[in-house]
Amino acid sequence: MQTETKKKRWLDKLLSLMADSPKKKSDLLEVLSESVKDGLIDSNSLEMIEGVFKVSEIQVREIMIPRPHMSVIDVNDDINEVIKKVVDSGHSRFPVIDQNRDNIIGILFAKDLLKRANTEKITDFDLHDCLRPAIFVPESKRLNILLNEFKSGRNHIAIVIGEHSNVSGLVTIEDVLEEIVGEIDDEHDKTSETKILSQGKGKYLVDALTNLDEFNNYFSTSFNDKDIETLGGYLINKFERVPSKNEIIKIDNLIFKIIAVDSRKINRVQVVVE
Repeated sequence: MQTETKKKRWLDKLLSLMADSPKKKSDLLEVLSESVKDGLIDSNSLEMIEGVFKVSEIQVREIMIPRPHMSVIDVNDDINEVIKKVVDSGHSRFPVIDQNRDNIIGILFAKDLLKRANTEKITDFDLHDCLRPAIFVPESKRLNILLNEFKSGRNHIAIVIGEHSNVSGLVTIEDVLEEIVGEIDDEHDKTSETKILSQGKGKYLVDALTNLDEFNNYFSTSFNDKDIETLGGYLINKFERVPSKNEIIKIDNLIFKIIAVDSRKINRVQVVVE
């Protein structure tokens, strides 16, 4: 009976909110937060709903894989080397360039390559025959718009173009979905040896497991905290709690934005050097 009363109170408040004008996202999220406390929906469902709202505010440049860290294939490479790279990487799609990363001529699907490689002689193989058209999007595109374009065009990958029409990175449908549902790991995901990735213009993506000494050496800082070895632990102490996604804290000349976090630890941050 108590659960039914809570459910009726929650539905009444939600219907009242929907009847009002204007409707604010913050008001709706407040009602949904109360529903978590009342046990009507779980916290994971609330996080997903919050993620849906956030993708309308996030731009592609904030989540893209930066240009230097794109896995690409040169159409001029030896086909045996291309096959080895595809098999070893575990990726399913690759931008294909012609000598430089600003000259992307198409997208290679691993399944297309391996299918043709099994049916044709290597000496007769032409990589151009396997390519599919590349989709290009500006850095400023909002993620909700991109997700709709991925869905309608049945695409899973797009090349990100900067303000001077140069290639600045790539983004996948998985990257967008992770903003809604959280990190998606599969059997091919590997821990990157490089824990600090430059995004250009004084911005960096940093793994929260980065050792403080390594971080200090890279950014010429002198962060130190007794018994704390990682950047994530250091930031949690500075926040005095586990922060929420997109929270920001400034320490010296560095601005830290939380990019990925769970209930116990920070996973990834963006660092902006002022």
